[in-house]
Amino acid sequence: MTNMTKPVPTNTDAPCCGGGVSRLDLSDATALAVQLSAIADPVRIQMLSIIASSASGEVCACDFVEPIGKSQPTISHHLKVLNKAGLVAGDKRGRWIWYRLSPGSIDGVISSLSGAIADSPS
Repeated sequence: MTNMTKPVPTNTDAPCCGGGVSRLDLSDATALAVQLSAIADPVRIQMLSIIASSASGEVCACDFVEPIGKSQPTISHHLKVLNKAGLVAGDKRGRWIWYRLSPGSIDGVISSLSGAIADSPS
């Protein structure tokens, strides 16, 4: 059996503690985690893609059933999660709700994530 451990560095001149800095406070990190959790589902990614590629910029809830292959209650659940995370907004028209991407929502997630993990300036 091979030992897979790495040798422990012997340089004791380098500080080992106190260098950690978060670019997000807990509130911002929590909000970003909610959005990432909502996006981290294949069905919801498909839904965001369908809305984003719509010529009118909005899609009726009934129009997700066929391309995604899920029942209407399942579609409604996923739309509720996306709405609660602030990624989509909807307007009720008759018996259906029409959904669109919330302004700046996807760009905001990308920007927040990029800012949180970007390399620090040299």
